[in-house]
Amino acid sequence: MMKHSLFAAPLLLLAACGNGTAGDPGEAPLAGARIGGPFTLTSSDGETVEWSDFDGKYRMVYFGYAYCPDVCPLDVQRMMKAYAAFTEAEPDKAQQLQPIFITIDPERDTPEVVGQFTHAFSDDLLGLTGTPEQVKQAADAFSVYYAKGAVREDGSYLMDHSRAAYLMGRKGEPIALLPVDEDAQSVVTELEKWVR
Repeated sequence: MMKHSLFAAPLLLLAACGNGTAGDPGEAPLAGARIGGPFTLTSSDGETVEWSDFDGKYRMVYFGYAYCPDVCPLDVQRMMKAYAAFTEAEPDKAQQLQPIFITIDPERDTPEVVGQFTHAFSDDLLGLTGTPEQVKQAADAFSVYYAKGAVREDGSYLMDHSRAAYLMGRKGEPIALLPVDEDAQSVVTELEKWVR
């Protein structure tokens, strides 16, 4: 069963409170929240990737794991379907947006495994993994909860983790939660609102 981190419910409520007018979305729902921060991880190509590498770009960030049997694939599918639709409608703006998948299961999610998972959805989705310490640093920066479930006789296990997709700004600042638990169009609506 998936658990939401303690901050998720208040942020979801906050995300519904817009005070902007048409054409002016107002203050970002997550403005001022302590979400995001420096990390060093490894891409599916084996390259070292730092959070600062994305400076100047908007970022869609989702934490999950490749062996997730249900929620992660559905969320990532909606996120990348929204990204594809946004790219078609706003190609110039989409070039300024980087979708990122960060594993919370580095024990199994090697660069190769993460690459297979992300490429199943889109070649534009950057998959990241790292050492357990590196993954923890990234997850902590985003207030992401995760824990390893009970190991079965065959050695398999599930990961319990919070469920959220973040839209981050050009300086790495938090903007909004992306409603990947709803549908792709809801995600597109958020991208159209905030990616300028």
